[in-house]
Amino acid sequence: MTGGTRQSLVTGGERMRTLVTGAAGFVGAHLCAYLLEQGNNVVGIDAMTDYYDVRRKEANLASLSSWDSFTFRRQDLLTAPPRRLLDGVEVVFHLAGQPGVRASWGPEFAAYVSRNILATQHLLEASRQAPVRAIVYASSSSVYGDAESYPTTEDMRPRPVSPYGMTKLAAEHLCELYRRNFGIPAASLRLFTVYGPHQRPDMAFARLIGAARSGSPFPLFGDGRQTRDFTYIADVVRAMCGAATAVQSGWTGVANIGGGSRTSMAEVIRIVGALLGREVRTARMPAQPGDVRDTAADTSVARQAFGYAPTVPLADGLARMVEAEMALVPELTGVGTHGVA
Repeated sequence: MTGGTRQSLVTGGERMRTLVTGAAGFVGAHLCAYLLEQGNNVVGIDAMTDYYDVRRKEANLASLSSWDSFTFRRQDLLTAPPRRLLDGVEVVFHLAGQPGVRASWGPEFAAYVSRNILATQHLLEASRQAPVRAIVYASSSSVYGDAESYPTTEDMRPRPVSPYGMTKLAAEHLCELYRRNFGIPAASLRLFTVYGPHQRPDMAFARLIGAARSGSPFPLFGDGRQTRDFTYIADVVRAMCGAATAVQSGWTGVANIGGGSRTSMAEVIRIVGALLGREVRTARMPAQPGDVRDTAADTSVARQAFGYAPTVPLADGLARMVEAEMALVPELTGVGTHGVA
């Protein structure tokens, strides 16, 4: 990233009032902290759903509560009064939603439709009544499914292979529909496998580090040769702020946000073992429906639009994550049930 103003959102020395939906989650809490450190006023909204241990979310919020410039509302986007939702807000970061590929099949799909599609539509309708300067939507690399080629560009045909990916793509389309028809200044960022300190406990790296610490086998879905473009949380946060500033200058559309660290799960397991000084045992499991074989992001659009370039190599990011996970109290390091390995 280049230029402090592009990252901080502070314009002309004045604080901006920003709204972060999903503020108590992994990415949301990191984003709120960065925005506050840069001098912005932040309103955080989160329904505090129980997809994983709510105490993790409460711990995230506790770290933000010391800021006078932070306001938290425990609220469901679907029931929030539209005008009150965006009252005085200038920039919106829309991160709220139902996560997880494997849990999106069967009866749980209703929650994905409600929290990923309907909630996004409600927020966009609210922006028609109370206009804002920018909306940045956190989409996912899951919209690509098994991509036609790698690294994947934004103009390749999305072919999601999970209900989760389908709902994220539908929300992207809603952002574009409201932009075209009503002039809503919206853009979508397709995030590629975000990791870092305080990652959701159901996600692969958090489960891997937990297994390595306890000596229990790590459930490895597939043969270990599947690859992901792992993206460190600080790079994601800076990308979101850069995108918000670019939208205010007239840029809209879709951009990939990757870490430039396409690596196999087998290599990740080796790195974590080396960081902890012990071999990580694995329990081989069959690949699961909805899991893609590989991901890799072409980030040219983001680089050209708002100067994005990942700065944290995978080994460094994993070292920071291991250090943070080692400091967590035991009851907050439990293994989730919706892993993504």
